[in-house]
Amino acid sequence: MRLSRFLVFRVVSLFAIVLSTSPHVVAGDHVRELQTKAIAEKHADWGHWGYREETYAGWTRHSNRLIPIYTFGLSLDAVAGGNSAYRDPVRLHQLYGRLPEATHNPSAEYFDQTDVYALQKSAVAAGKKYIVLVIFDGMDWQTTWAAAIHASGHVGYREGRGAGLAFQDYRGTATDFGFFVTSPHNDGTEFDVDAQIVKTPGGKLRGGYDPTLGGPTPWTRGDDPTYLMGESEIRKQAVTDSASSATSMTSGIKTYNDAINVDAEGRQVVPLARELQARSFAVGVVTSVPISHATPACAYANNVSRDDFQDLTRDLVGLASVAHRDEPLPGLDVLLGCGGAEEPAAYTAKHPGLVEQGNNFVPGNRYLTAADLERIDVDHGGEYQVVRRTAGANGAELLAAASHEAAEKGRRLFGFFGVPTAHLPFQTADGGYDPAPGVAGTAENYSAAEIEENPTLADMTRAALTVLETDPDGFWLMVEAGDVDWANHDDNLDNSIGAVKSGDAAFRAVVEWVEARNGWDETAVIVTADHGHYLVLERPESLLPP
Repeated sequence: MRLSRFLVFRVVSLFAIVLSTSPHVVAGDHVRELQTKAIAEKHADWGHWGYREETYAGWTRHSNRLIPIYTFGLSLDAVAGGNSAYRDPVRLHQLYGRLPEATHNPSAEYFDQTDVYALQKSAVAAGKKYIVLVIFDGMDWQTTWAAAIHASGHVGYREGRGAGLAFQDYRGTATDFGFFVTSPHNDGTEFDVDAQIVKTPGGKLRGGYDPTLGGPTPWTRGDDPTYLMGESEIRKQAVTDSASSATSMTSGIKTYNDAINVDAEGRQVVPLARELQARSFAVGVVTSVPISHATPACAYANNVSRDDFQDLTRDLVGLASVAHRDEPLPGLDVLLGCGGAEEPAAYTAKHPGLVEQGNNFVPGNRYLTAADLERIDVDHGGEYQVVRRTAGANGAELLAAASHEAAEKGRRLFGFFGVPTAHLPFQTADGGYDPAPGVAGTAENYSAAEIEENPTLADMTRAALTVLETDPDGFWLMVEAGDVDWANHDDNLDNSIGAVKSGDAAFRAVVEWVEARNGWDETAVIVTADHGHYLVLERPESLLPP
């Protein structure tokens, strides 16, 4: 009976995958045409970014929209509905250090971002050996909806979990859906990166969530469209950044914007990956953006500043850092991401883009120094099998070979890829790599070599699993589709849909790994995002090809 049920679920999930790649859905390049025209005309009757309906683009920052979460192998019952912290003023005070104005909601169905950490802890306590956290950076419900419409070929739904993407459709194990608040402890905290201290605890603007102004669900518009952007004249509450939000998911605390696993007072906290590593779990991180950007950094590192990239990388790979000078962290077992193709000449001094690198900044690559790369390489006495984008070599094949060699020889794996703008090539809605112009009116262009020499996020995920699965005690893995955030910052619907699809392919890679082992009894997968943006679809049917 179990086998037949498994096969039925497998057929259902494969059908969803076929549906999402059906040729009739992506005929032509309709979304690219919509995006290009909207940028050129500065208006689109089918939608816009931000609350100004008359202007297509212009709002390029985050929002405090409620964020969707999809779980596989675990339930949300312990944190949602009647168990929501937002129904309990005492628990809210514990979360925020005070009771935020208009945040207590006795009928809240939503929960808090810190509960993502609690869910992972409960999965481990329940005996799960394999924990996978898939983060679509910047993907709110509206972004998901747009991608699902394009993938499925019809609007289909206007609320709830939805359908059309693999992580929405998959039913190969027990699955649940909900949504949560992302507001931080505060915004505007000042700190000293060299001393690793917070100078102004409490910041300039405190967090909280008013469901009347922001909406009680992700698909319900609140009474004040400016509230979620932090611009309300009625009530201003801090809008999260990726560092604060990722810290909430990996360490279970509210903190200030910019913080990497330190609390609002600047005290270091231990993220779940390090807790599990101390219990003999293998730990890994995969990202489509720079290796030490906020979300991957929060998987493991500590720092008062998200912008201290070189030191964050040192924590990730087990080298002495400004936050761990005397006793370096053990380091991740797998780290695969980007930053390796940027032009070092641009960063030979304190570049304006290097906001908080600190006095120990080393000219060259802003994410990983040449000396540090040499230190970790097994060819120079380090612990990592190092694989980098290589001229003339297929990136997926190169990475797969390195992962198998690392697994066979009991080594760690470090992969460094990307284009000069420090991310994987942006996939677009039609599955190609020809981005449409964004808010600045320009678009990235990739050579055939840049596409060939870089793996996809799904390729990286498979490589990470190849190495991590060799640990008999289990593993924890974060997979970040970071390019969703880059696309949404660019007010770029074409890139945004493509980024969601590339992350969805990474989810399918995880599912294939689990199914190949009939391993759902031992596995918990969480698919979610760290924050939202502000896409508004006025006429969602317009995303469908004519």
